[in-house]
Amino acid sequence: MMRLHGTEVVDTFAEAFGMWGARVVITAETPTWAQHAARSLTGFATSVIGCKVEAGIERLLEPSDTRDGRPGVSVLLFAPDADGLAKRLVERVGQTVLTCPTTACFNGLAVEEEVDVGGQLRYFGDGWQASKVLDGRRYWRIPVMEGEFLVEERFGIVKGVGGGNLIFLAQDARAALRAAHDAAEAMRTVEGAILPFPGGIARSGSKVGSRYPSLMASTNHVLCPTLRTQIDDSDVPDGVNAVFEIVIDGLGPEPVGEAMRVGLQAAARTGARQITAGNYGGKLGEHHFHLRELVG
Repeated sequence: MMRLHGTEVVDTFAEAFGMWGARVVITAETPTWAQHAARSLTGFATSVIGCKVEAGIERLLEPSDTRDGRPGVSVLLFAPDADGLAKRLVERVGQTVLTCPTTACFNGLAVEEEVDVGGQLRYFGDGWQASKVLDGRRYWRIPVMEGEFLVEERFGIVKGVGGGNLIFLAQDARAALRAAHDAAEAMRTVEGAILPFPGGIARSGSKVGSRYPSLMASTNHVLCPTLRTQIDDSDVPDGVNAVFEIVIDGLGPEPVGEAMRVGLQAAARTGARQITAGNYGGKLGEHHFHLRELVG
């Protein structure tokens, strides 16, 4: 056990997995409309267990930061494999960005590996769509009732990291939520990382498998305070009555590690009683983030 600003930090590691990630840049006439599209795009995307994709808003963009000089939002999406990510991009851009007033949509990653997004969505134009190549990149102009929807043809994808995590334990729900909230706020400053759960925080941490064969994941019973006296393998210390988890996805191991580092610092200053992380003994995920290294 280590201590950080008086908070106990368990000498363990977070076990994360390889994922494929993409960055989508949404612009619109106003920041409000860009954010409406981004929130729709990232809806129902907390976990690949049930949503097929994990997504979140990375940061807000000034007009000087976007391709068309308009306010924008940068969004990150992650899926277990490249084909799955390509499908989710087409589905979500088509259903949530194309449909949103005044928006345009651009690739946010200049990488070698790319998938076809705008090239698939162009068919919505029913033959009246048009394309233009600028600086070697093809864009599609799709006629809509408002005017045109501009979307880049191909979007870059990279091998990223999903499932980085921190777990916060405290005397009661108010204290635990305060620590997790402050950690989430600090983590959002890290470029290249997102927190896919509502507000960045999950109260329903899960374990692999279940006593019910149809479920691939179930409640992490060893961290449920109400079960402490009913089970023999509880990891909830006496005096702890609430536990929250933050899951981090990133475009590489570096942003995930940095997000965990700043989150640790913020939660320890807020007064979490204990901070730990979830792993499977190192047998399932190839990325291991040791809390001892992040504390130091």
